[in-house]
Amino acid sequence: MKAFPAVAAKEAQEIVHTWRIWVLPAIVLVFAVTGPPLAKITPELLASLTPSGQQSVVLPPATFADAYGQWAKNLSQLVLFAIIIIYSGIVSTEVREGTAAFVLTKPVRRSTFITAKATVHALFIAAVFAAGTIITWITTSVIFRSAPPAQLWGSASMLCLFALLLLAFMELFSVVIPAPAGAAGAGLGVYALLAVGGAWDPLFKFSPAGVPGIAASVAAGQSHPTPAWPVFTTLIAAGLAIALAVFVFQRKELEP
Repeated sequence: MKAFPAVAAKEAQEIVHTWRIWVLPAIVLVFAVTGPPLAKITPELLASLTPSGQQSVVLPPATFADAYGQWAKNLSQLVLFAIIIIYSGIVSTEVREGTAAFVLTKPVRRSTFITAKATVHALFIAAVFAAGTIITWITTSVIFRSAPPAQLWGSASMLCLFALLLLAFMELFSVVIPAPAGAAGAGLGVYALLAVGGAWDPLFKFSPAGVPGIAASVAAGQSHPTPAWPVFTTLIAAGLAIALAVFVFQRKELEP
């Protein structure tokens, strides 16, 4: 474990000095800034798009819950897609370029190499989600004059946990599948399976598949099952994915 801080520092420097420091934060920033104003004008926009001579579509005035719902929707869809693609080569790229073999010639365990990556990038994703949620909170407060924090932060916390689950799966797939495109496809497949599984009530209530749906209900202030079981099983699934990634990576042949 003495090598963990050094490997973690290497990962942090790679984030700071590469495109990773810009892409995910930029995507989240755009949604955080534009989400509340779009939620505010959506009822008027839909009414204005109704052809003349037809009865106008009348929606109730937008509230902070609409802005929160827009934020939860963006996090659970486009931001998660971006995370899957961004981290599709998190291990395989370093294996292909020889960086992993070079690092492992030092007194660094392969388990440390994998867990340090998971830890640093999980902290990075959590920081980006927190920053985006703060901006959404402030923007919503300015536009709607009301922005109770519990609904927003409860929803964002659950979706952040779901993002960390996908990060764990992407690290596993990047160990198993050499091509980043293949790992991205596997990640999108897991996302699709979880989305479909969430439509089945037992999986919705007790598995990670229920996290996005419950997070959306929390954001909208709607009734929902207890998030305890989905959160617990998500943590277990993420831990198992990282453990399996370590297991496979320890038996993987690396070319110097």
